[in-house]
Amino acid sequence: MLSFEKLTSRQRDVVGQWVPDARVVADHSWGLVDNVVLELDSAERGRLVLKVDGPTNHHVTREIRAHREWVSALSSTGLAPVMVYADEASHVLITRYLPGELVQGTSAQNDPDTFRQAGSLLAAFHQQLRSYHPTWNDDLRERVERHLVAPHRIDPSIETAVRTEMRNWPTGGAAVVPTHGDWQPRNWLIDQGTVRVIDFGRADLRPADTDLARLARQDFQRNPELESAFFTGYGSDPREPEQWRRTLIAEAVGTASWAYGVNDYEFEAVGQRQLKLLYP
Repeated sequence: MLSFEKLTSRQRDVVGQWVPDARVVADHSWGLVDNVVLELDSAERGRLVLKVDGPTNHHVTREIRAHREWVSALSSTGLAPVMVYADEASHVLITRYLPGELVQGTSAQNDPDTFRQAGSLLAAFHQQLRSYHPTWNDDLRERVERHLVAPHRIDPSIETAVRTEMRNWPTGGAAVVPTHGDWQPRNWLIDQGTVRVIDFGRADLRPADTDLARLARQDFQRNPELESAFFTGYGSDPREPEQWRRTLIAEAVGTASWAYGVNDYEFEAVGQRQLKLLYP
C-alpha cells in the first residue's frame, strides 16, 4: 500500500498541516538518491505532486527557488506546474498535478513538432533574464576536477586528455540565463498534442547551451530532423564552438562519475560513450 513512510516525521507533519486529507496514489521516485516524488489526491485540493529531499539532496531547494523566480514564465500559461506549498527548512514542495504523458518512450519522442514546441518553451524560459556569473568558468573547472577525483571508471588516457585540455580553459565569468538543467523528453509531457515541462530540481543560472547537452547526445544525435525542429522553435542556436565543447566535456565527465557513484551503470555508459566521441 502506498503511503508517506519515506518521509521524515517532520515532513509528514508539514504535509498533514497543508493537505490533511491527502492520500498517495502513485510513487514516481527514482530510487537512486534520497529524493521522493509522490502523486497525491485530495478532496479539497485535487491532484498534487509532493517532492521531498533527504539530507544529502538539494533538488527541492533548487526547485523551490525556480518556482519563486522563473517557472511562472511557463506555468502562467499552463505549460509547467504551479507551486502550491513550499517549506525549504523541511525540504518539502507541493505543486499542482500537470496532465499529460511523459514524452520519453512514446511516439511523441520521434515527432519533430514535439521538439519545435520544446524549443519554444526553452526560449521563453531562457529569455526572461540574462545575467553574468563572474566565476562560471572557474567553477566549471572545479566541478570537473571534483568528478575526476571521485571514484570512477573513466579510461585513464581520456582522464589525462581531459585534464590536459582543462589547463587551457578560460578563467573568470560567463553570461548566464535561467536554465532547467535536465531539458529532455523524460521531463516533457504531451497532452493532446501540447508539450509541457516538469521537474525543475536542477534549475539554476547557467550558460544557455548547458540545457542542450543532454538533447545533443541523445535525440539530436539519432535524428537531425529533431534538432532542426528544436532550433526552429527556439529561434536561434546559442552554441559557441569552444564553450560548447567545454559544456559537453563537463556533462560527460559528470555523468560517468556521478552515475558510477550511485550504481547506475546504464547511465554511466552514456557518459562513457560521450567521452569516447569527444576523445576518439
